[in-house]
Amino acid sequence: MAEFLKTLLSISIMLLLLSGENSVYAQEATGKGKLDISADIMSRYIWRGLNLGGSSPSIQPCIEYGYGNLAVGAWGAYSFSNSSASQEVDLYLSYTVTDLLTFTATDYYLPKEDTLNHYFNYKKNETGHLFELSAKFLGTDKIPFTLQVATNVYGADAKKNNGNNQFSTYIEAGYNFKIQDTDCNAFLGFTPNKPDEAKGETGFYGPGPGVINLGLTATKEIKITDKFSLPVSASLITNPQAENIFLVLGISL
Repeated sequence: MAEFLKTLLSISIMLLLLSGENSVYAQEATGKGKLDISADIMSRYIWRGLNLGGSSPSIQPCIEYGYGNLAVGAWGAYSFSNSSASQEVDLYLSYTVTDLLTFTATDYYLPKEDTLNHYFNYKKNETGHLFELSAKFLGTDKIPFTLQVATNVYGADAKKNNGNNQFSTYIEAGYNFKIQDTDCNAFLGFTPNKPDEAKGETGFYGPGPGVINLGLTATKEIKITDKFSLPVSASLITNPQAENIFLVLGISL
């Protein structure tokens, strides 16, 4: 945590120097299209109740090009340590049908350091890629509920006893609300998959069906100068199935 606080302080000082005329969050519009560049710095990388970043802070850059209702982008997670298990590069394509519903296809990939990763190997039982399809109801001011359903459809999913994928699924419901000037989101995520332990099967999210991601995220903007504010978030995340808990701090650039 001390390493994370030092990094946070250094970035804040840099932002103070740059905020007069520039912004770290860059947007370039071309016709109807828009290119966005952003990054989050998190004290831990916790994904759907699972610790994917070990004990180190994680920097998570993103580049996205949007055109109308369509967006294509790349997102990454890189540990501040040299742990090869804490690196990730994802490609995604999303389409917003209305202001309420978005469909996304994601290619998850976790490269390892100092090894040949075979990134372009897409063979069913050999690839390190994991392809997921998801749909998310975004909610409105009058209906502050969200609902996401995501299913692994190809690649490095957990396997059934016969070698086929389990089509592991994650379902998350959320509730958005405000406390004064702080945006809050309460969430509950679970997996319905039930691997057959008697046949040696293991689950992608855990040993069986159950709640794996339960908690609350609070986000607010901290004013740095008259022209620049820094979004800061804190998340209390529990994984009831794994009997684990995390408190994560993050800043968005």
